[in-house]
Amino acid sequence: MHVVVVGCGRVGSQLAALASAEGHSVGIIDKREAAFVRLPSDFAGRSVTGFGFDRDRLVEAGIEEADALAAVTSGDNSNIVVARIARETFGIERVVARIYDPGRAAIYARLGIPTVATVAWTTDQALRKLLPAEARTEWTDPSGRVCMVEHDLPLAWAGRPLRDLDEAGRWRLAAVTRAGQALVPGPDLVGQEGDVLLFSAAVGQISALEKRLAGGTGSTDAATETKRRRS
Repeated sequence: MHVVVVGCGRVGSQLAALASAEGHSVGIIDKREAAFVRLPSDFAGRSVTGFGFDRDRLVEAGIEEADALAAVTSGDNSNIVVARIARETFGIERVVARIYDPGRAAIYARLGIPTVATVAWTTDQALRKLLPAEARTEWTDPSGRVCMVEHDLPLAWAGRPLRDLDEAGRWRLAAVTRAGQALVPGPDLVGQEGDVLLFSAAVGQISALEKRLAGGTGSTDAATETKRRRS
């Protein structure tokens, strides 16, 4: 996928470098040409000098073919303008904006733009919002048999009972983070867009868990689904 990063400070340069290292193409914009010295010497992406809200510069950075954009300059106003252009003009779904004033987070949320704050979040967390969701192992027990796995809620599961995700003996939903607040899921909890799921799982079952999440079905196969409905 192609990622556009606006702002080549400490966060932007690391974000661009990490995305590039993971095999994604990257275009990065900064008003100061000198800022690009922060990029690694083997950075293979496009470096564009100019303002991130300048549409010509965005096009030069590849926004027309971009799958994701991060606005991480030092100015909240610039970041929100860039994020809105990406969403409303170019139709980019994966957009994240950096904020210095946490009080503005609600404004960004109403516009449907995820935010990362300078203190509470890291470059890695911004990268997780931009790139396609996949299971991330957070902890593994000393025996190497059980782990805790974090996964963003796929859209296919929004509005559906999260209890349908559990598979006895293979994995179980342990916690859900919603709007920055963690909670222990009850039997009636329904998924919401933006949820982050934490599973306890057998190490050898991670691929099967990812397939379950990606498939948007409450069972591993049709027979199991039929049995569940009859019960």
